[in-house]
Amino acid sequence: MTETHAASAISDADEMEARVIDAIKTVYDPEIPVNIYELGLIYGLNVDPLGDHADIKMTLTAPGCPVAGSMPEWVENAVHHIAGVESVNVELVWEPPWTPQLMSMRAKLELNML
Repeated sequence: MTETHAASAISDADEMEARVIDAIKTVYDPEIPVNIYELGLIYGLNVDPLGDHADIKMTLTAPGCPVAGSMPEWVENAVHHIAGVESVNVELVWEPPWTPQLMSMRAKLELNML
């Protein structure tokens, strides 16, 4: 692969990653009026250099969360609707446990936690 093609692939992957993040930001925890990305529930995001596959590691605010069976599917569906994404793998993880400290400043402001 030439340097130009390599740089183009990186740029495409970066653009796709930004689009994946935007899609994830459309998913909200039904009990908290902040999107799950700003809540700090996304622990890992890896977009294939071609941009057609995304691996996502996420958690929930609590293991007993009533949407534990649904939220990963919501994330998968949101990302799968991006043009060019052919496959999405969402893995629910519990380590490290989620804490409010993982929330973005924006989320803390929205929830009056500052």
